[in-house]
Amino acid sequence: MHFGSIYLVVNDFEKSLAFYEKLLEMPVTGRNMDRFAWFDFEGHTIAIMNGHYDADHPDNVVRKGEYTEEFDDLKKIALAPNTRKFVLNLWTEDLRKEHERVKGLNISDKVTGIKYVFNVSPYYYFQLTDPDGNVIEVTGGYAPEEGEFE
Repeated sequence: MHFGSIYLVVNDFEKSLAFYEKLLEMPVTGRNMDRFAWFDFEGHTIAIMNGHYDADHPDNVVRKGEYTEEFDDLKKIALAPNTRKFVLNLWTEDLRKEHERVKGLNISDKVTGIKYVFNVSPYYYFQLTDPDGNVIEVTGGYAPEEGEFE
């Protein structure tokens, strides 16, 4: 088995594309009409699936094989409440600088401050949500200021 990609079924395709272009600091790598788009970076792919496309354009999609609502009703999936069981983790060299950049983008009204957790070693991170409520965690190099996290 080999890794293909991670793709997110989204409710607002264009809004999600704009969000990820700003967050990832890169344009969409490729698009399949307004149905699917992907970002290739560092040998990996994050893709965006328009949950409404197939239902709104049935003449553009050919399906064969068993239809399974749980997997195949993309519109229902796109409209479902987000349970936040999926976390997209990104890494940066300078967490403080990235935190300021992301806050300055104004792409999410849910951006946490920098947090700290210690298990085996110190772990610094912040979180934000995309337009569909998916959690994105950003971690990386961080030197706490004196008295921070005490």
